[in-house]
Amino acid sequence: MPEYANIIIDISHEKLDKIFQYRIPERLRPDIKVGARAVIPFGLSNREATGYVVGLTGEASYDPEKIKEIKGIVPGSIPIESQLIALADWMRENYGGTMNHALKAVLPIKQKTAEKKQRLVSLSISQEEAEEQLALFEKRHHTARARLLLALMQESPIPYEAVVVKLNISVAVIRAMKKMGILGIEEKRLYRSPFGAIRQDGKPITLNEGQQKAVDTIWQEWEQGRRRTYLLHGVTGSGKTAVYIALIERVVKAGSQAIVLIPEIALTYQTVVRFYQRFGDRVSILNSKMSQGERYDQFERARQGDVDVMIGPRSALFTPFSNLGIIIIDEEHEASYKSETLPRYHARETAIARAGMAGASVVLGSATPSIDSYYKAGQGEYALLELEGRIEEKPLPACHMVDLRKELKQGNRSILSERLQGLMEQRLRDRQQVMLFLNRRGLASFITCRSCGFVPKCPHCDVSLSQHNNGKAVCHYCGYEEPIPRVCPSCGSEYISGFKAGTQKIEEIVKARFPKARVLRMDFDTTRKKDGYEKILTAFSNQEADILIGTQMIVKGHDFPNVTLVGVLAADLSLHVSDYRAAERTFQLVTQAAGRAGRGGLPGEVVIQTYSPEHYCMKLAKSQDYKKFYEMEVAYRSLMHYPPCGHMMVMLVASEDEMTASLCMELLAGKIRQAMEGGKLQGLSVVGPASPPVAKIKDIYRKVMYFKHGSYQELVGIKDVLEQFVGRHREFVRVTVQFDFDPMGGF
Repeated sequence: MPEYANIIIDISHEKLDKIFQYRIPERLRPDIKVGARAVIPFGLSNREATGYVVGLTGEASYDPEKIKEIKGIVPGSIPIESQLIALADWMRENYGGTMNHALKAVLPIKQKTAEKKQRLVSLSISQEEAEEQLALFEKRHHTARARLLLALMQESPIPYEAVVVKLNISVAVIRAMKKMGILGIEEKRLYRSPFGAIRQDGKPITLNEGQQKAVDTIWQEWEQGRRRTYLLHGVTGSGKTAVYIALIERVVKAGSQAIVLIPEIALTYQTVVRFYQRFGDRVSILNSKMSQGERYDQFERARQGDVDVMIGPRSALFTPFSNLGIIIIDEEHEASYKSETLPRYHARETAIARAGMAGASVVLGSATPSIDSYYKAGQGEYALLELEGRIEEKPLPACHMVDLRKELKQGNRSILSERLQGLMEQRLRDRQQVMLFLNRRGLASFITCRSCGFVPKCPHCDVSLSQHNNGKAVCHYCGYEEPIPRVCPSCGSEYISGFKAGTQKIEEIVKARFPKARVLRMDFDTTRKKDGYEKILTAFSNQEADILIGTQMIVKGHDFPNVTLVGVLAADLSLHVSDYRAAERTFQLVTQAAGRAGRGGLPGEVVIQTYSPEHYCMKLAKSQDYKKFYEMEVAYRSLMHYPPCGHMMVMLVASEDEMTASLCMELLAGKIRQAMEGGKLQGLSVVGPASPPVAKIKDIYRKVMYFKHGSYQELVGIKDVLEQFVGRHREFVRVTVQFDFDPMGGF
């Protein structure tokens, strides 16, 4: 039995990001496990602190006489497998931050919440004895006892609350009958269900030839012990979910478990119900709207082996399954799979790392795969599987491109083009449904000329300039800035300004134009409440509304058979943001939005409204030609050395004092320049230091520096050196230094 525990202190501070060893007292040895939270004496004053047990050993790492003893284990702390500890270490190494940050990401629940229990009243005697006792109660006019006994003879057990409230039985009567041995009271753990009342459906899934081929390919290799990463590429409506369910059925039947990651925004009742109908109580879900108690219950069920399938956003990746067999990542291109807090991990790479440790397969699915994943499939790192065409051979919707510059010249200043208005009128007459998607992916408004479509760009970075309130147009990559032009430099028009629009404004316009139409709006404001998504989606699915207006949340995985028209409003709002992935994200959003039309028996149409109809992104989204888009985008990335043709790392320095932030950034920049001048960092290019898109947040000043290199591991090595440099210098005491690899957005 191990005598010592290796513990990392529960303090997120870089200087304490190391392992300390403690002696395990005899009384705790049977209970202490890797992953438990321990109470320990820490520092010269031996103040009480908590830490995570990351290892157990029989050997002392230094003088045993100097090793302090663990005081106790935190009540209710959840032991996790050593595999998750190893995953946390991998995350710390690959994404930066402290081990503590990584542990807090992988630990499912830091502390137990109160268990929810249910008391049940059950009959303890036979039916014959009960009939005799009932006659006796009635003879003696013990009406309450007779009423309870009769109810238990008809149904047993009955919830205690129902006995007291519905049957109007006093606690004294219940106690007396228990003392007589007529009834018993038991208490059982009640798990909070996130599903409500959904019936299990045992209907077999019918796969078409393409779906069956994908399932067979993955399953044959799984049975042979080959655990690979697969990229499942199929157009919208090609039936990827059926492939997932068929694979999970086989994995579960083989005695293993499955994790299904779905972007939070697409994790809706409509999406999850298919899994629940298939697997019943053996499936569970996580989402951000669930209470802490609900989340705890689902992880507890998984830990105890009562769940085979966990569905959720990226945090579901850390479900404590002991025999994980497959991880499925739906809509794998989604930016929400990248964490915005330390450690800034990407769920895709982290899933592949966990699968490697657990001996599991990974399936990445998308109609519009990320350029990174498709590139890796082309390099042979992932196995590519294609689903050609929609299920039941339904045609893709017909797409129309509308040039908003021409609309303005023709006198139409509305956000709704003449063509879109005409098609909407037709759908309303035919009692079909319409979805209007506002592409508001951009974080800051870009500047555009409404006459000719001109967008001012940075001369150094080939990205658009963002409008700032100080009258400047700023590049969020290198810090270049220039005054916002009063007239368009290209055509001389005065119609040049920041482009912003909102769902509320569009709702007003639509209601004014179509006063008889029933309109629903789906955005952050209308979905604040726990069941906000479901109410709106259910109402639209039940055809209680004619038009649904929303941001990207309406285009993720929803299936409305009566929707035959989709309008993509202002597609340019994400095309011209300061991000090298702007074209990729725009193509994905427009294609996904278009995919909502014509999913039932009726053909669909899509209207794409844009100021940039000549852009390859728009042309190829119209034809839904992913492969051609990929070829053009990779050529651009290769030219600019952007991921996946190269790799990027962003370093953020933040401090409450602006001068301190600038000084520390200069120290780090100097360290890099010194190494480059010495010829040590061949192939590295550096941009900055510069200010990030938001240079000050909550009185914290921020500076960034960008690194580009062909090798990801070289950038990890630079991160390691800079972290050590920070740890050795006092100047960084009041400073936070963070790293982000292949960023999917700004700091």
